[in-house]
Amino acid sequence: MTALTDGRVLMERDPEFGIARITLNNPDRRNSYDAAMRDQLAAYLDDAACDDDVKVVLLRGAGGDFSAGADMRNAYGWYGEGTGKDGTGNDGAGKDGGGPGAATSNGARPRRPSQRRRLTVDRRTFDFYHEFLGFPKATVAEVRGLALGGGFEMALMADIAVVGRDAKLGMPATRFLGPALGSLHVFFHRLGPVLARRMLLTGDSISGAAVEHLGVFTEVVDDGDVEKRAEWWARKVSRMPADGIVMAKEAFRLIEQLQAYQGEEVLSYLFHAYGTNLSFEDGEFNFVKERARHGVKRAFELRDEHFEIPEP
Repeated sequence: MTALTDGRVLMERDPEFGIARITLNNPDRRNSYDAAMRDQLAAYLDDAACDDDVKVVLLRGAGGDFSAGADMRNAYGWYGEGTGKDGTGNDGAGKDGGGPGAATSNGARPRRPSQRRRLTVDRRTFDFYHEFLGFPKATVAEVRGLALGGGFEMALMADIAVVGRDAKLGMPATRFLGPALGSLHVFFHRLGPVLARRMLLTGDSISGAAVEHLGVFTEVVDDGDVEKRAEWWARKVSRMPADGIVMAKEAFRLIEQLQAYQGEEVLSYLFHAYGTNLSFEDGEFNFVKERARHGVKRAFELRDEHFEIPEP
């Protein structure tokens, strides 16, 4: 395997079958990713796109989870350091994403990220998902365990997705960033408007088994069968002519852009940038504030407690 400098993303090429296998290798964090991991994943995808011997990319996660999405230890920290007028060097939530109200090292109060910074950063971030959605080679996702946030989006964007019945799917970050999060066109197009609204307005996560009858994914199988079925699909697709795959992918992309995704490349980052600029009322759950007070683990527990409403 060819490895990233810190080993958190791996890629191996299989010239016999024309398959590039890319592994998210951050199992201690359930394969959640930060900007460096996402950039390395993008670099490997670019390599595969330019390699005439690669027909299929098989994306998977190490340790039993596909991906828990963006690493929320750095929530809001993805906007980085700015040139805040408070003299702290921050125009955002602070380097650690402490959020509005968290003091900096010199005791000053950091500014909220400006809308211009949000838009600039989010446009760059969503470029990765747009490139993956329109990737010129066939993509196969091997989905077990957690597929949350960006991990869920990648599973939905893959050409072929094999999902375990016990896999946990969802966008839980909507519970502290709001429902206008992520690639809304993809959710509505792939999930359908009813399920998309339900998941985004509640932040509920669902099992692979819950969507098996809907045909959202190529296959939903027992968790123990996901790996071999994903490999089978990758090899099956790799029998197609290489030029035919690339031409088909461009045709697929055009059809989806005309029928479903018009405006998505702007709206996705626009909604995310505005959505991260929430003001929280009394009684509403503020993840970044609770994380600063109690730490990430306890903040997640408090989030789940806040949103747990017993069914009648």
